[in-house]
Amino acid sequence: MDNTVTWFEIATDDPEGAQAFYGGLFGWTFSAGEGPIDYRMIGYPGGEQVGGGLFNTKGEFPAHAIFHVQVADVEAACAKSESLGGKVITKVIDDGAGTDFAYLRDTSGSVFGVFHRR
Repeated sequence: MDNTVTWFEIATDDPEGAQAFYGGLFGWTFSAGEGPIDYRMIGYPGGEQVGGGLFNTKGEFPAHAIFHVQVADVEAACAKSESLGGKVITKVIDDGAGTDFAYLRDTSGSVFGVFHRR
């Protein structure tokens, strides 16, 4: 499934900015989770599956994101990321086994990956 991961967490002191970035890049939606912390559940286009969360660190923890997102076109995802203020850390890498991937940095400095299996 393109634009989907199994589970992940994004931690940032700018949750609204992260929502704008990831929502613009992948079409993700965000809803408030339950509990005393600001943890927003993430939904994907074309499905009700919740596969991750956005954690508001309020500056108390370093920003981080550890995940890879399957996309239809790695180069197109890289270009769209840059148009939304992200950075491409590595150009598209062919792993030699049928997968292309790249590492990107979001607008708060967190690193994540995108990949496509041919």
